[in-house]
Amino acid sequence: MRSSPVFDTASGPLTADSIAGAAYIVAGLLFILSLAGLSQHERARGGVIYGISGMIVALAATIWLTLQKTWGGDQMLTGLIFLLVAVLIGGAIGLWRARVVEMTGMPELIALLHSFVGLAAVLVGWNGHLEEPHLHEDLLAIHHAEVFIGVFIGAVTFTGSIVAFLKLSARMKSAPLTLPGKNAINLGALVGFVVLTVWYVNDTQLWLLIVVTLLALGLGWHLVASIGGGDMPVVVSMLNSYSGWAAAAAGFLLNNDLLIITGALVGSSGAYLSYIMCKAMNRSFISVIAGGFGITASAKKDADYGEHREITAQETAELLVSASTVVITPGYGMAVAQAQYPVAELAHKLRERGVNVRFGIHPVAGRLPGHMNVLLAEAKVPYDIVLEMDEINDDLGDTSVVLVIGANDTVNPAAAEDPGSPIAGMPVLKVWEAENVVVFKRSMASGYAGVQNPLFYRENSQMLFGDAKQRVEDILRAF
Repeated sequence: MRSSPVFDTASGPLTADSIAGAAYIVAGLLFILSLAGLSQHERARGGVIYGISGMIVALAATIWLTLQKTWGGDQMLTGLIFLLVAVLIGGAIGLWRARVVEMTGMPELIALLHSFVGLAAVLVGWNGHLEEPHLHEDLLAIHHAEVFIGVFIGAVTFTGSIVAFLKLSARMKSAPLTLPGKNAINLGALVGFVVLTVWYVNDTQLWLLIVVTLLALGLGWHLVASIGGGDMPVVVSMLNSYSGWAAAAAGFLLNNDLLIITGALVGSSGAYLSYIMCKAMNRSFISVIAGGFGITASAKKDADYGEHREITAQETAELLVSASTVVITPGYGMAVAQAQYPVAELAHKLRERGVNVRFGIHPVAGRLPGHMNVLLAEAKVPYDIVLEMDEINDDLGDTSVVLVIGANDTVNPAAAEDPGSPIAGMPVLKVWEAENVVVFKRSMASGYAGVQNPLFYRENSQMLFGDAKQRVEDILRAF
């Protein structure tokens, strides 16, 4: 049904489509402002507000447009009911998950949300095939290409995100899958996709769409399953990018400007963030997204590094009080123990005693880009003492005490000293150069990448075993 004029102006009538399009542009601008705000700690809250405002505008415009297009028709009540039910169910689930999820569960939740975007793109693509529009032959070919490409991107995003969720939530081993001819499988799938796309554009057979859907589902599963745990933060970022392109593909199929704008924003920003993280890790961008990390070298699990030394909370407190400079390097273990609040209090107490305390954050600390920064900001740690790896690394050699709280792979000297290590070449925090290193860990187990850490056996390193939150609280009481 064509939309009727809503307002008459000197230049002609304003239709429901044009008004909704203007609202979508406003929402797109708010999303751009949101991304700009989220790029800095000080403006992050404003960025979130811009993003929420943009989504409210988008939802309001969509509901209004649906009413205008169905007003007075037989489909009006049905369409409105379906729309409101979908919004209420989705909103309720979103609010519930946001309230109950812990910060340690945020990475896998985000991966799972990416899978929903991919599944939505697949469903939109299938709908585009089943309800083919009446278009000119040339435009119809473009429509067929949009359907096929949208289904492929969405299916890859769907299964890839599911595998990332399973790995991040420890429901699946983080070790990379190493099938024979792994690269040939991936390349063959891409070549097959191109051939099938050309075939489908010229002959829109349903079985071709079924084949490419199954092919993309398998490719998405294999791509992410082939990536080791050490690169999972990059994988989450890349899946964020994939979900954006899937949304953009759905936008082209639905002729929705907002989906196209938002999808392009998410897709491009996610890809650029992944590229930045790969550079920070000294990894090949193409190699990581193709599942190339963690399969060319094997860790020396039988290496004899000697005996580790243990330290008590009381002795750690004495070491800290006598220190002139302290650097705290947090990791996923801090998030699991929810130790950010006592860690923030520890930093505050030491600064009151005149100790120069700073935090050193590795680009991929935790399971998600910016994971540690969010935790420390939540605990009210001042922004000016939270430094990135490149800003703090040169100062570690002049540091009295480094506290490694729940970090493992990001402080592993094997990355810099062992060419045969699976993490060889990855820039790490050189905490072993400090005068004293205290490592907070529950046990001597290897990290998420499954690599043994010789830092634990260095002469200047001592292990403080137990729950990180309890051990930091013990240190505070020892003061």
